[in-house]
Parts: sequence; C-alpha cells; structure tokens
Amino acid sequence: MKISEKFLGGPLISFEIFPPQKDSPLSSIFKTIDELADLKPDYISVTYGATGGQSIRTAEIASIIKNKYGIDPLAHITAVRNSKDDIRKEVERIYDNNIENILALRGDNVPAEAQANDFKYAQELIQFIRDEYKDKFCLAGACYPEGHVESRNKSLDLYYLEKKVSSGVDFLITQLFFDNAFYYDFASKLKNRSIVIPVQAGIMPVTNKNQIERITSMCGAFIPEKFIKVMNRYQGDKQALTDAGVAYATDQIVDLLSSGVDGIHLYVMNKPQVARKITQNIKTVIKSLKSGEV
Repeated sequence: MKISEKFLGGPLISFEIFPPQKDSPLSSIFKTIDELADLKPDYISVTYGATGGQSIRTAEIASIIKNKYGIDPLAHITAVRNSKDDIRKEVERIYDNNIENILALRGDNVPAEAQANDFKYAQELIQFIRDEYKDKFCLAGACYPEGHVESRNKSLDLYYLEKKVSSGVDFLITQLFFDNAFYYDFASKLKNRSIVIPVQAGIMPVTNKNQIERITSMCGAFIPEKFIKVMNRYQGDKQALTDAGVAYATDQIVDLLSSGVDGIHLYVMNKPQVARKITQNIKTVIKSLKSGEV
C-alpha cells in the first residue's frame, strides 16, 4: 500500500532502521525487525547509507519487511554517487520486491570527484523517478524545520522545498528537532506557501550523549538548554539517560499529536526497546486520535 493513502486514517507512527555494516550478516537486523513489527507501525523506513554503500541491503531488508511481516516499507535512495542507470537499477530492484514507497534524498555531501554527474539535488532525483515511473511509487522527501545546514537562509531552503514538492513528492518527513517551536513555525510557513501535503515530524529519542552531539553537529539541530541539562545530568547512567530521553521524546510527541501533526517518524537507531517504550507511552493518545474521538 502507498503510504500517502494511510494519512487519511489519522496520524501515522513509523520507525527508521539502518542496514548492518557490509561485514555483518544480514540476519543481525532480523531481531530488530521482529520487535518493531510487533509494535504494528504504519511503516518502517530503511536507510540507504549516506553514499549508497548499503543500497543492495536496503532493498533486501525492505523486501523482508513487506513480504514476510506484511508491513509497508519505505526504501531510501540517495542521489550522490548514483548515475541515472544506477538509480534505474535500484528502483527496479525495489519494484521487483513489491515495494511501493521510496524516500528520495540527496545524501551526505561527498567530494565532487566522487560524485556521479547526473544528480546534484534530491529534487532532481525525485523528478527523474516521477518522470520515469509515473505513479508506480509513493515518493517521500525530507524537510528541515530549522533549515538545511548547508542552506544560506530559511527562505531559500523553503524555495527548494517547493521545487521538491512540485516535482512529485507525496509526503514529507522532517529532520530531527528537539524544540517543537521550530516545527510549528515551519508548518506555518508551509501553509503560507500552499504546501499542503502531509508532514511527519522526525523525532530522535536520545539514549547516548556523544551520539546526539555528533549528529546535531552534522545536521545543525538546536539543543534546548533543558535538554542539555538532561544529557549532562544522566550521561554517566545509561539506563537513566535512556529513560530521560524517552520521557523527553514522549513529551514532544504528545504535544505534536495534540496540535494536529500528520504523524511521528521515530529515528530509533535500531533500538526496538526504545520504540516499544514510546509506543506504549502514546498508545491511548494514538487510539483516541485514530478513532476520531478528539
């Protein structure tokens, strides 16, 4: 099923996982999928690797999610390092595995000499897939409530997002953020620009201080003072930091859901126990929203 059709039933809850490294057996991800599938998400996304190095595993894992577990997968594809022929092969691999949903991304920047010349931006990749395959796929795109780290300003970032949407994106997933005010300001700007496709809020429950500091330094996400206090206070106690990170993420999610967000996309970093805790925390909230009682 195309994910875009699911938004009609109320806010979606989805998880993102990443393939094991090349030198690790594919079976190492199966336990993670088993546990996530038990939570009955609306879909599970599978990353591609920033430079496409794990692309074959992306299609394999997405196929398992779809054909073994009956859960719709969202297969990532990145533009960098890929020629048009590379993209055709990857899209055909996805299609042959009965997968209908693709998240089209630029991918992390790489040196010019390491790039293929066919795609520079995600928008070009989206346009190519839409032109080549018409409506065979539901296409998702990324968006950035705080602005893309490489963009000169937010207005320019929104301009390129408009181009991305007009090229054929069916829904958007945000980069992670820790202050909902950025999301609400961003949503207002989308409305002013008549961008009305569904937008899922990307939330990352923090369980490792060093990890989140590394990620935010790469993507430019702002870390609020109250969250810094949480990380500093519990960084020496893994379980306490996990519990505090889950509590913080839950508070974010309840606020977003209560304000009418189209869905929550959890960057769970292959930690199903974290996904389980948050899913349990918001279970009755989601049930109420999907039943139309609020």
